[in-house]
Amino acid sequence: MSADFLVELGAEELPPKALRSLSEAFTAGVVKGFSSSGLNFAEVRSFAAPRRLAISIKDLDRQTPDSDLVIWGPPSKVAFAEDGKPTRAAEAFASKNGLSVSELHNFVDNDGQQDKLCVRRTESGSQTKELLADIINRSLAELPIPKRMRWGDKKEEFVRPVQWAVLLFDGEVCADNILGVKAGNNSRGHRFHANHKIPIQSPSSYQQQLREAFVVADFAERKNIIADGIQALAKDIDGNAVVDEDLLDEVTALNEWPVPLLGRFDAHFLSVPAQALISSMKEHQKYFHLVDDQQQLLPAFITVANIQSKDPKQVIDGNERVIRPRLADAAFFYQNDKSVTLESRRASLKQVVFQADLGSVYAKTERVAAVAEQLASKMGADPVLARRAAELSKSDLVTDMVGEFDDLQGTMGRDYALHEGENKEVAEALFEQYLPRFAGDIVPSTSTGTALALADRLDSLVGIFSIGQQPSGSRDPFALRRASLGVLRIMIERDIDLNLIDLIKDSSAQFSTFTNAKLAGDELQKQVLTYILERFKSWYKERDFKSEVFASVASLGLSNPLDINARVQAVHRFTLLPEASALAAANKRVSNILAKQADADIPASVSPTLLQDAAEKLLAKQISALAETVAPLIDRRDYYAVLEQLAALREPVDQFFEEVMVMTDDPALRNNRLALLQRLQRLFMNVADISQLAPAK
Repeated sequence: MSADFLVELGAEELPPKALRSLSEAFTAGVVKGFSSSGLNFAEVRSFAAPRRLAISIKDLDRQTPDSDLVIWGPPSKVAFAEDGKPTRAAEAFASKNGLSVSELHNFVDNDGQQDKLCVRRTESGSQTKELLADIINRSLAELPIPKRMRWGDKKEEFVRPVQWAVLLFDGEVCADNILGVKAGNNSRGHRFHANHKIPIQSPSSYQQQLREAFVVADFAERKNIIADGIQALAKDIDGNAVVDEDLLDEVTALNEWPVPLLGRFDAHFLSVPAQALISSMKEHQKYFHLVDDQQQLLPAFITVANIQSKDPKQVIDGNERVIRPRLADAAFFYQNDKSVTLESRRASLKQVVFQADLGSVYAKTERVAAVAEQLASKMGADPVLARRAAELSKSDLVTDMVGEFDDLQGTMGRDYALHEGENKEVAEALFEQYLPRFAGDIVPSTSTGTALALADRLDSLVGIFSIGQQPSGSRDPFALRRASLGVLRIMIERDIDLNLIDLIKDSSAQFSTFTNAKLAGDELQKQVLTYILERFKSWYKERDFKSEVFASVASLGLSNPLDINARVQAVHRFTLLPEASALAAANKRVSNILAKQADADIPASVSPTLLQDAAEKLLAKQISALAETVAPLIDRRDYYAVLEQLAALREPVDQFFEEVMVMTDDPALRNNRLALLQRLQRLFMNVADISQLAPAK
């Protein structure tokens, strides 16, 4: 037997950026609670609006399943005396399980080792309604809330004060305690349109009853209403709405009854860089901006009201009055900033602390400038431009615009540099230094920007490691994981064929005069290199590469990301060949044999005169021929072609192990065969240690 279930928790306005994750976690916790109790159910729906989290479940079992219990007691020799009378241990067992002492002889069973007292019974399941409060409160207690709060004299804690709770099951109102509030069937309508109690008749009527009270409870439905409304309004003025997904989620979480509205601002504000206007509208007002077919910003915006106004024009006018001074501030900041050059702002960076033990932001730009200059030379770029870009790289941090809109760092640096007549590539580098900003973002397109982006990240990595502040667990205050992935992506996607350890050494040299370093020299460089290359694991995991594939290359101890990536890509493709598993197993066998002979004096080359069996002669011939064939392929890093050629060794290797005794009693033959296997291993090691691809036994 089953019935429908509904729980709604009403509260003061929930954090908009966290609403969706709170709803998902709440639902997952309740579903987990029901599942772990053995309860079956059908459709699960989540609802999340500014003042409520709710879950409805169809056909939830009314009772948990019956369970068969087996309760073992003391062994018979302990439970009964020699004369067969029950001992105190037996009496205690009888009392605990509601048995008569006189009938204990009927409750003896064998557990596979000895006879014991044993009770077997079927226990009826629990009523679901008796479990609801505990499951709901446990799920709420486990929500990902970084800082909980209390209200009034209540001891319960939540992200916002709880105002009401609805709990319905099996056609009844469950008056349980949910976060200190007695549950009932009264929800609340829209704060302005229907600010009164809404008696919920049933779980199935919940959504429609709230809609009639001007609350669209379904998050996805509200999101679609907003997205469709935005696009329709944009078309009205022949524009295109730019819908940022995070902003759309946030606006969805702010409105119970969303009504998109089109507003406008004075066109003269378009003289301010578009990104500054966009940032002002997006960050402060939660507006969506519009562009024309040439992607140029239009003097219009779309806001989302939380009311169905009888006079929408008044709402629009109010929003236009609010945004006007915001844009005026941006225009003022922009004009004011242009009166002071980026070069002259550098001195102000001496007062801005990068990190207490690593000095000021100014000092960082000096270190980065030196490394960017060296890096540019190695890349074939202009070292003069790289140094200039590095020197100016952080100057926009002390401008009014970036002070007000911190997401404009780099963007304003580029704009101001162009205004001041700096080289165009230098100006572009001021923006590109932050690329890639997130997963999937583009990497720098200019050589100067590439050099600066790498030098800046390496400075942070080396500097933070040198003072012993390496990331640990989830703690990464300087975003070094993201910086490491940025280094790898830039070097690979920009085809930077340089050894990473050399770049790390150049950067660590800038810290040679630091007296407070906890780590320096080779150990510092080794730890930074290891940390950066470790990020390759997550890189390839996201691309569904097996961990063994990267391990096979990592075991070679290489430090050129471009070369490492070429090898990993080749090994990944190699694993798809039919010969791969057999060759991996054979290499594993070779590695094990050679490891056991680590102290043996294995010859550096194979002696043809000591090759006796046909199988070893064939293998030696094949290895020699392939060594010549793959040499030019290795030189041009065509590693997959190398492995394709080596795949031809499958049959001769299999034949060798079937017909040849490697560890023969004759030491000369044994060492020659070991030399042959060593040569085979080295041939594959030109690409990777493919023995790592063999499954562990």
